[in-house]
Amino acid sequence: MSLARKGRLITLLGLGLLALVYVRALAFTPVERLQGPAQKIYYLHVPAAIWAETAMFLVGLAGIFYLFLKDPRLDRFGAASAEAGTVFAAIVLTTGPIWGKPIWGTWWTWDARLTSTLFLFFLYIGYLLLRGAIDDAALRARYAAVLGICGMCLVPFIHLSVYLFRTLHPQPIVLKPSAPSLPGSMLVTLLLSFGVFTLLYVGFVSAAQRRLYGRGVHRDGGHPTRLRAVAVPAGRKAVKCDSARERCVIKDSQSLIPPHPSTTPGS
Repeated sequence: MSLARKGRLITLLGLGLLALVYVRALAFTPVERLQGPAQKIYYLHVPAAIWAETAMFLVGLAGIFYLFLKDPRLDRFGAASAEAGTVFAAIVLTTGPIWGKPIWGTWWTWDARLTSTLFLFFLYIGYLLLRGAIDDAALRARYAAVLGICGMCLVPFIHLSVYLFRTLHPQPIVLKPSAPSLPGSMLVTLLLSFGVFTLLYVGFVSAAQRRLYGRGVHRDGGHPTRLRAVAVPAGRKAVKCDSARERCVIKDSQSLIPPHPSTTPGS
């Protein structure tokens, strides 16, 4: 079974389980005393927010390792994680106002947490636009890695913004130094939802990585559809090729002739 097919199956499984989790949230989880039924969106909003931030952190981490190792798999993982993070950030920015309107009396406020989350979403969009705007794969991977590292630095600020500024957004009741201040049944529902979102992240990334590889996004610094032909001297022939690194060993001299990401000679 291909990685793309596995990713799609995992994603479908995650969506099915998410529906079951929400049945539990609506029918079997107590209603919050002060916020009422509007609080039920918490079980969608919070796991999406955690993974929107985690996905960007992983994009930055992959970028750091890529700059040292130049492994195209790290670049593909960063791109796939950014695509998944964009989806989760969009869910956060959609469910937040729906939850906030009956509680705060407004759809939006330029609160530190909300504004920084919106900036994270724009950073995701910028990351994906950057990747689409640069043709040279090696250059694209380096620029994307740097932008991903910048996004990773934003993540701690988003989480700590409710402590650093006066905000309407409530402080964390689960991800905090002390014990979670959430009733047991609500905590179980939240953890189940977080597990489902983890499954969705794995599914999204698996499917996206295979798609990116199939499009030839990056193969050791060169685009596979634009690799220059290599002239082999007379009397010699390529006897060993490394498909992962696009190199050939030439018989007799044993020299390595790496293709260059450019057009064919004479074009």
